Formats: sequence, structure tokens, C-alpha cells
Amino acid sequence: MAKSKNSRTAGLENFKMEAAREVGVNLESGYNGDLTSKQAGSIGGQMVKKMIESYENNNR
Repeated sequence: MAKSKNSRTAGLENFKMEAAREVGVNLESGYNGDLTSKQAGSIGGQMVKKMIESYENNNR
């Protein structure tokens, strides 16, 4: 059975918050328009890094 859209969205939000904590960015739930490009990029980069690591670990 496929996950509901709300479940996927909540999972992605949790993943983003975890990545933000790991790179030391104070990310709030909801609007975060006051983040710098560097901070936002750090969060996105950490998310990609973790996705690649997960993929590599699950396909060995």
C-alpha cells in the first residue's frame, strides 16, 4: 500500500529538520524566509548527502 501524501510530507519535513540540526541551522516549522542562501544550501546539501549514503548502504 502506498503512503499517503501527508505521511510523505511529514517524513520529508522531519528529514529536513534533522539535516538542519546536523549542520547547525536553526530551522523553525513553517516559514523560514530569513535563512541565508548559505544556510538553505547547507540543509539541502546535507539532505542529499544522507540520501546518497542511504542508497549506497542499502544497495551493497
